[in-house]
Amino acid sequence: MSAPKSSFLRFFASLRLTVVLLVMSIVLIFVATFAQVQLGVWGVQENYFRSFFVWAPIPGTSFDITVYPGGYLIGGFLMVNLIAAHVSRFQLTWKKAGIQLTHFGLIVLLVGELITGLLQEDYSLRLEEGATRNYSESVRRNEVVIIDTTDSEFDEVVAIPESLIAAAEPIQHGKLPFRVVTKAYYPNANLSMLTSLPNGAETPGLAANLSDQGIGPRLGLVPAPETFKDNERNLPVALIELIGPEGSLGTWLLSPMLLQPQTLDYAGRSWRLGFRFAREYKPFTITLLELKHDVYAGSDIPKNFSSRVRVQAVDGSEDRESLIYMNHPLRHQGYTFYQYQMDSANGFSVLHVVHNPGRALPYIACVLMTLGLLWQFSFHLIAFTRRRRA
Repeated sequence: MSAPKSSFLRFFASLRLTVVLLVMSIVLIFVATFAQVQLGVWGVQENYFRSFFVWAPIPGTSFDITVYPGGYLIGGFLMVNLIAAHVSRFQLTWKKAGIQLTHFGLIVLLVGELITGLLQEDYSLRLEEGATRNYSESVRRNEVVIIDTTDSEFDEVVAIPESLIAAAEPIQHGKLPFRVVTKAYYPNANLSMLTSLPNGAETPGLAANLSDQGIGPRLGLVPAPETFKDNERNLPVALIELIGPEGSLGTWLLSPMLLQPQTLDYAGRSWRLGFRFAREYKPFTITLLELKHDVYAGSDIPKNFSSRVRVQAVDGSEDRESLIYMNHPLRHQGYTFYQYQMDSANGFSVLHVVHNPGRALPYIACVLMTLGLLWQFSFHLIAFTRRRRA
């Protein structure tokens, strides 16, 4: 039984495997760089680096096939290769301590990228001057919300992730007196009033609109291809039917493009329906006190964008002010707030909010690799100096 184990270990500890994986990594980066023109940064990350396989469509069909290993697969094999090499070949001695530390730093770097890819969330926080918010909105994710507004003191919100809407499985929630059934779902689409279209309901490209409640019957629905570009966002459309014990309550057309929620009165309660950017509520509030758009003297060239904000904990344990500007973000309770956009004419600022549990790991990895290289270089330099002196 020992022979298979040793051959298995030799394969994963092989220097040839290391070279092959590094070459595959270079090819992946090279191809992804060209693909970034069509997909953008987000699309390349999801399709090439934060996936086990790279998929490509078969021409003339709607099927995808695997064409190349993805970043997770190559990175995982590199980590196993490093660990196997240490187990089989390297010995823990002062002479090799620098190499050990450098390789350990590389493993930490790979683990940090894995955590970032799996757990990092990006949000957007739009604030008018003087406005206060305790939530931010996801850059990529959306959610269907059904809000019970009967009580004047508070709203009861049921949020359904877009992935469940896309799965088209009936949804029954304990706080809802009806079932939610997806009749149709489009990951990206355009909406227009039928009266503004040249041929009305006969316009080419229109999808079937089964809605019979709210504003839906007056809208034309045109499906659009999904986008992964940095400056674009998918705006999904869902046709949702509500079914109570006595039967169907009607079908609504929901989309983030419809800024005003649609209403429903049922079972003695008032409801609002909407499809919005997914929200994440926080245990603190942020108030935009002042925004500044500085320019260079005698020109209209932007010099600096800054937002002065007030951070207050919900429980009253913290109340402080902070100035956010380029390369000077606000870090608070695991979140980082960057100055992203600003419209001083209309008095609002947009902050980019990042939550990354693995944020510190790349810095730790760089420190470990730097110390390892310095140790290894110094050890050999001292040994060389001693031999030369002798």
